[in-house]
Amino acid sequence: MPKRKSAFGPFTTTVVGSMPKPLWMLKRDPRSVAVHDHGSEVEWAFDGQMLRNAQDDATRVMLQTQEQAGIDIVSDGEQRREYYITYVTRALDGLDYKNLAEKKIRSGRVGHVGRCIGPIRRARPILEDDVRFLAAESPKPFKITLPGPLTVADSTVDTFYGSDRDYVFAVAEALNEEARALEALGVAVIQFDEPVYSRQPDRAVELGIPALDRAAEGLTKAKAAVHVCYGYPHKGVNRERKESYPTIIAALEKSKIDILSLEFEVSKIDPKVLRLCPSKAVMFGCIDVGHDENAGRIETPEHVCAKLLAAAEHLPPEQIMAAPDCGLVKIDVPTARAKLQAMAAGARLARAALP
Repeated sequence: MPKRKSAFGPFTTTVVGSMPKPLWMLKRDPRSVAVHDHGSEVEWAFDGQMLRNAQDDATRVMLQTQEQAGIDIVSDGEQRREYYITYVTRALDGLDYKNLAEKKIRSGRVGHVGRCIGPIRRARPILEDDVRFLAAESPKPFKITLPGPLTVADSTVDTFYGSDRDYVFAVAEALNEEARALEALGVAVIQFDEPVYSRQPDRAVELGIPALDRAAEGLTKAKAAVHVCYGYPHKGVNRERKESYPTIIAALEKSKIDILSLEFEVSKIDPKVLRLCPSKAVMFGCIDVGHDENAGRIETPEHVCAKLLAAAEHLPPEQIMAAPDCGLVKIDVPTARAKLQAMAAGARLARAALP
């Protein structure tokens, strides 16, 4: 694999994880789906080897989009994933996705989700092939995302463990096996996605963050990150925002996690909350990911620069990373490209403005 230099410096740029999927590889535009069951949002236009070839090509396009925009730490854009949770959880033993259960999930909407029917185990590598492909295609440091243990539990129904804690920690242990295997392949950042934290802050502090520490246990070379946002924009679904960040950030400061990925653009949260995590790096969300009220808006470099410099009043610039609020999968490719270009240009302005 190509040798990679560290990209961490003042206002390092990165993405949260997902990028738009080119419409030529889909049967329908997933943004037209108002509410969907977990894992059913994407319908591929191909199958078999043709689908694998299409996903390879889409990954190359999204890598090129990030690199040309000037992103320092890239991702594969999750181009192979029908859904960011089920792409991983379907590979775990103990989960049944054939006989689904109805459940009200974190957004308040009811969906049909997988069921835990036996011990949760990682029986085989899950993302190894994805990582090897990414490593061969890009010389840049890269990140890989995994669903966090509390969000996995929230997105499934336990019919085996009978104990919330036992179930969540079983998931954490399986994810830890995968994370340590990914670290051995040269991944720079392993990010656990935990959108459930913002909706259930008390549960996050009591159970989610201890389980997250278990999922990240033993990582010594890769940086462990956690993404906490208020969710993707979904057509027809209200986006609830609780004042939960202070509670969550203060608890994460005591965790083993290196990087906190937080939403600041759409939420308008005061960056002074960063004072609660002085030892952490922060992926500072400064790009809207396509919410209805701002659909199609392209932030200016000056806007991004101002946001980053405001964050730098509370944390050193070396601990602040420019990032979108969340994944970019809900917007089109040209808009995503323009937003990332503006973000990278804004980060350059912010670096130039430092004393």
